[in-house]
Amino acid sequence: MNPEKDFAPLTPNIVRALNDKLYEKRKVAALEIEKLVREFVAQNNTVQIKHVIQTLSQEFALSQHPHSRKGGLIGLAACSIALGKDSGLYLKELIEPVLACFNDADSRLRYYACEALYNIVKVARGAVLPHFNVLFDGLSKLAADPDPNVKSGSELLDRLLKDIVTESNKFDLVGFIPLLRERIYSNNQYARQFIISWILVLESVPDINLLDYLPEILDGLFQILGDNGKEIRKMCEVVLGEFLKEIKKNPSSVKFAEMANILVIHCQTTDDLIQLTAMCWMREFIQLAGRVMLPYSSGILTAVLPCLAYDDRKKNIKEVANVCNQSLMKLVTPEDDEPDEPKPVVQRHADPNPDDSLAKQEGTDSGGPDGACDSSFGSGISVFSPAGTERAPVTLHLDGIVQVLNCHLSDMAIGMMTRIAVLKWLYHLYIKTPRKMFRHTDSLFPILLQTLSDESDEVGPQHPLPVPRLPRLPFSMTGGIS
Repeated sequence: MNPEKDFAPLTPNIVRALNDKLYEKRKVAALEIEKLVREFVAQNNTVQIKHVIQTLSQEFALSQHPHSRKGGLIGLAACSIALGKDSGLYLKELIEPVLACFNDADSRLRYYACEALYNIVKVARGAVLPHFNVLFDGLSKLAADPDPNVKSGSELLDRLLKDIVTESNKFDLVGFIPLLRERIYSNNQYARQFIISWILVLESVPDINLLDYLPEILDGLFQILGDNGKEIRKMCEVVLGEFLKEIKKNPSSVKFAEMANILVIHCQTTDDLIQLTAMCWMREFIQLAGRVMLPYSSGILTAVLPCLAYDDRKKNIKEVANVCNQSLMKLVTPEDDEPDEPKPVVQRHADPNPDDSLAKQEGTDSGGPDGACDSSFGSGISVFSPAGTERAPVTLHLDGIVQVLNCHLSDMAIGMMTRIAVLKWLYHLYIKTPRKMFRHTDSLFPILLQTLSDESDEVGPQHPLPVPRLPRLPFSMTGGIS
């Protein structure tokens, strides 16, 4: 730094102390800066205030000299303290140089930057919310900092920022979601913990409706659920459990269709916890959304059918998969045999008996796998019209379903219970949609004949083949086809 340069209104003594290697001397300089800025505030001298901040930023905090950067950081914090409630008018100029120091190679400097930002945010409080994204971005990096002191400092700042967000009703959730969606795919253990803790906080704020944006972060949450760290997995279970409780409370506002394929993917994972949790969600989606889930039947069956053959080591997954399978089958009705024109979703109220409704609620009240995966379910399915889908067209894609069933039936290595479930599905489809199923008879008949030689009595000779009911053809009075 050029000693001949004029740093007015900072005095030479202040400049000299700011550049000193000793913290105590830099602290003395900061107190002088605080006193100086208070005088400018009293005089309403915004020009000089901006000049002091700009000097501390450009000449100190962003300097090439490490001691100068440390002096700039403590000086900017002193400015914020002196400005008090007026610090909100200068937050961009105060925050940006401090955040730049978060990337410094010197861990002590990163710690001082964290300390400076803490003091700035503590004074500004709710005024920092328009700058939340840049603060969150910086904090997410410090959360994974290798230095324990820096990490400890970032946690203090993090708690302060969470308090501010919790007590405010001006949080810009729409502007934050893209950043959250990006950061949620981090593979770093500490960054994941940081993300999950913030989702928990936002979910707990009454004025913030995170459920509307769940389709954008649900895949990332299931990725985090597979983390190697037990604590992170538990935190993620809690978050997913809270979301599922919210879904059950407000099914009419849930975007079921936008999340269906995400669940299909995670229902097929090899991680037991992810698969069980995703399957529990799928069960609730089918029972809450009803026919909204029909267009995704082929994907659901692809995920569910193999689970029916699981042994006792995966008993919980098998039981929930069975509920999903039975519930999905109940959604296929004779109306799906009509010409291929999408039918609107019609709101249907089931469970007219309050006792029955209460019993069903108790059976599905838990948000996570613990206790939520019992295989009992009501014979009726409560169907709600999800937000924006009250008259959304729903079509049963029979070709895709038959292709999945055919594939599973052709695979000789697949489990017996899965093959039995496939035969039951074919029988059900022939009963409910005979006209449409008739088109698939040529492709299905050879494989159905082949099942007669299956070594399992349950699958082979003792299991009745589905017999298609052919459409009735009109005849003329003369005996010919009219």
